[in-house]
Amino acid sequence: MTETPLVHLDNIVLRFGDKTVLDGIDLKVFSKDRLVVLGQSGSGKSTTLRLILGILKPTSGVVRYRHLQVQRLSRSKLNLLRSRIGMVYQYSALISSMTVRENLALPIEELRRNSRKEIDALIEQNLAIVGMSGTEENMPSELSGGMRKRVSLARALMMEPELILFDEPSAGLDPVISSVIDELIISLTEKTNTTSVIVTHEMESAFRIATRMTMLYQGKIIEDTSPDRFRTSENPVVHQFVTGTTVGPIMETPAHADSPK
Repeated sequence: MTETPLVHLDNIVLRFGDKTVLDGIDLKVFSKDRLVVLGQSGSGKSTTLRLILGILKPTSGVVRYRHLQVQRLSRSKLNLLRSRIGMVYQYSALISSMTVRENLALPIEELRRNSRKEIDALIEQNLAIVGMSGTEENMPSELSGGMRKRVSLARALMMEPELILFDEPSAGLDPVISSVIDELIISLTEKTNTTSVIVTHEMESAFRIATRMTMLYQGKIIEDTSPDRFRTSENPVVHQFVTGTTVGPIMETPAHADSPK
């Protein structure tokens, strides 16, 4: 019996004016996947996350979350769906005027009717999971970049999501802290049995985290496989991206682009 995907981007085309960002992609996310989405800047990686959240609607095709068609949901049903999805933004996106406690409480206060005691218990629990106990009264400005990222992850856990989306979780962090965040993502998803989609261009992090890897290039998915097979892919674009060499199709430009007039 074929497993039903948790998320299915089915033949998705997305255009902004004359620019085609996604050109007929078919991407399935299965329960307990740690799916890493790779690609150059502007390839549509973060856009894919926005489609899953219903922030963007495709030009054509269907975004499915289980049996739901995301782009057809009413505002109230879309908010209900989003309560099942945690989001960790590239630069943490903590509200600077709020304490850690207030940042974590916000999604619960907006979408649920938990008591203050229940909210405080969840805050304590989730800060402990990410190794940030005792920071409840700190302001974001008092935390390092890695600490803010961990608090952002704790906030994503507040709604007990079944899916967590990560947008460049290692961005702006030094290699040691990046490794800490990677290990945290792995242990977290294993302990809570959540599914995760991780957008990144950091190859070391990608191979450390992923159970599956997919690559976007020129609006299409050019590889979708296990990390081991991705590493040894014979696709010249994938090979160049993995090795970081300057020789290959990614760097090629049309013959007329820089030719003398």
